Amino acid sequence: MPLYESTVICEFLEEAYPSSTPHLLPSDPYTKARLRIWIDFVTSRVIPSFHRFLQYQPKASPAEDPGLSKVGSEFHSYLQQFTKEMDPEGPYFLGNEISLVDLIIAPWALRLWVFDHFKGGLNLPRGEPWLDRFEKWLKAIEKRESVVETTSLREHYLPIYQRYADDTAQSELAKATREGKGVP
Repeated sequence: MPLYESTVICEFLEEAYPSSTPHLLPSDPYTKARLRIWIDFVTSRVIPSFHRFLQYQPKASPAEDPGLSKVGSEFHSYLQQFTKEMDPEGPYFLGNEISLVDLIIAPWALRLWVFDHFKGGLNLPRGEPWLDRFEKWLKAIEKRESVVETTSLREHYLPIYQRYADDTAQSELAKATREGKGVP
């Protein structure tokens, strides 16, 4: 049976090739367990919230529809909770070294621009202390060579995310989001 699910594959590779670096999971059992809690948080809360925000269809103009603000605030709240658990110095979640949770959330963090393009802005609450730490983390992710080399140009994402923004995407994730479910 082939392996699937990116988190499972990353953990498999970590165990199958223990001499390879960087290590995506810490060796300390407590820190590893804590990291797995935050991986679950990203996959069960942050990613579904990203898609609820992106797929939300205003009933009136965005300025008159409180629903868009509500789903945006929910997404902001999850980003804030995640960021507050980061090592205070960073730049990554656990400190100086990248870990699995950084890589799990990175694709969505790198695509935050979709809210500016399709939803009138991400509108993060400026002046919040956690934002400085989030921006430091995001810059480290954006500059990481492995991320730069594996990230497509925005123009390749536009037609895909247009379908999500229009709430016409037919992926299992889009369908689950419409049904109010989590990541399938």
